[in-house]
Amino acid sequence: MPSPADSDSRVAELMRAYLTADYKWERGGHWHDVMIGLPTPGLELAYPEATSFGMLSAWNPHSIEREERINRREDEKLQQELADAGVVFLAAFASAPNRTWREPSWLVFGMSSDDFNVLARRYGQLGTLWWRPGDPVRLRMDAARPATIGEDENVVWLR
Repeated sequence: MPSPADSDSRVAELMRAYLTADYKWERGGHWHDVMIGLPTPGLELAYPEATSFGMLSAWNPHSIEREERINRREDEKLQQELADAGVVFLAAFASAPNRTWREPSWLVFGMSSDDFNVLARRYGQLGTLWWRPGDPVRLRMDAARPATIGEDENVVWLR
């Protein structure tokens, strides 16, 4: 459900920030890039059985900052929910290019688009990433596209 704080101008501003953010996933102590608009061949080689990939967080729903202790508690709930559902997942994060903002995240494998959307909404996430092997990574915005924003093949509007 969109937040009342999600005005068109704010959604447009956040979409631009999400598009320019740095996204990374961890394997074996090494961090690897995920770039919106590009496929992820390294990830696909490492996990050839995956039918889809998604990246989401439980931190700062609708990009409204909240206390770290609350973010950590919600992140633990999300991690436990993924584990209880038998979903394969890895540590990941998103950050501003200048590192003024950083959010722990999870890279999940094999969730359908619909199940992933339900999970992202449960944790109040306005922007997530989701893609299938061989396809470019897409930013998914859980909002209606503001009239001021043109079409962008890298952004999927879910409302």
